[in-house]
Amino acid sequence: MQYFDFLSADQKEDVFFKQPGEVTKDSPKHLLEYALGATLYVPGNRSDIADLIIKRKYPDLCSVVFCLEDSIGDCEVLQAENNLVSQADIIYQAQKLQNVSRDALPLMFIRVREPEQMLELGNKLGRALHLFTGFVFPKFSTFNAERYLDTLVKLSKESGINLYGMPIFETPDLMAMETRTKALQELKSTLVFYQDVILNIRIGATDVCGLYGLRRKPQTPIYDIMVIADFIKDIINYFGLQFVISGPVWEYFEDSHAATLPQRTPYWGANAGESLPLPFGPYTEGLIHETLLDLANGIHGKTVIHPTHIRAVQSLHVITMEDYLDAVSIIESADGTRGIVKSSFSNKMNEIKPHLSWAKKILLKSEIYGVYHENRSYIDILTAEQQVPNIGSYGG
Repeated sequence: MQYFDFLSADQKEDVFFKQPGEVTKDSPKHLLEYALGATLYVPGNRSDIADLIIKRKYPDLCSVVFCLEDSIGDCEVLQAENNLVSQADIIYQAQKLQNVSRDALPLMFIRVREPEQMLELGNKLGRALHLFTGFVFPKFSTFNAERYLDTLVKLSKESGINLYGMPIFETPDLMAMETRTKALQELKSTLVFYQDVILNIRIGATDVCGLYGLRRKPQTPIYDIMVIADFIKDIINYFGLQFVISGPVWEYFEDSHAATLPQRTPYWGANAGESLPLPFGPYTEGLIHETLLDLANGIHGKTVIHPTHIRAVQSLHVITMEDYLDAVSIIESADGTRGIVKSSFSNKMNEIKPHLSWAKKILLKSEIYGVYHENRSYIDILTAEQQVPNIGSYGG
């Protein structure tokens, strides 16, 4: 798959200095772990899963999780499993008949309820298991971490398929200060041992807020909820050097009426106080703001629960021309002959050693999401064509 493939060739030429590259489930892990973008959660009992994938119902969809946990009732698990297996077989047959290209498929994952469910699904899916990039582990903690990861490795070995895991941090022992430090230390030891199969660490903000009876308002980014911000800070501190951490879900989406109302929306990243009339509402504005805060804090990708979120999140992951040229300059100067270089935009100091890791990530992400022309931004992608319809989805 390729990000922003819904744009025409002329639109891509107009927007991108460097166009997005192709990514598949077989891409190298160091690339794949940054390539999830906006990961849409879809209930596993939906009857249109195959159509969603084969007919590209959401043209900007590049990664998706089919959920067998919180998005379905406890009494629906078996029915949802059988539905997902049936839908996966339809996709598999369409691929076999060359009605859909394997390389065009989004990265697909399954969120299970418990480790043993992975083995059951692996047996049920059979040949269709190879469609999936891996599994998502909810309520991941010291009590189930090794079972989840041992089971994943076992299924991957038995099937001959390279499968990845994405744990979700959302349990009380990780939140409470009296247990957090010990729990995070134990989880880090476990995850480092299994590092080759961990694609992302995901943050379950909805569950964590629920522990404290909190629910944020649309004008409140998750970083303004102090107890959650403190939790995120510790996750970045413990895991940010060795793992890619993905951003928590944004709960709000525009209704079909609000989405058509022009807003005087702040143009984030432009001059202070500057605003533009944009064709989306305040909930999307809040999503944009929070995603920028994710990126500023070293978080890459984001869980989304509505198709209208996809483009906003992914357009913000495209690299700006300024960052790209700075990163290139830093990498090219990292030969020991210089300590600092002036930015190509003559507005900042690029210090080679402190900024080297940042520069490498920027160039890596430019291979996935591309680079904007100097006078282009996420606004150009958001306004390229009509947003997708307001069709309900769900995530956790």
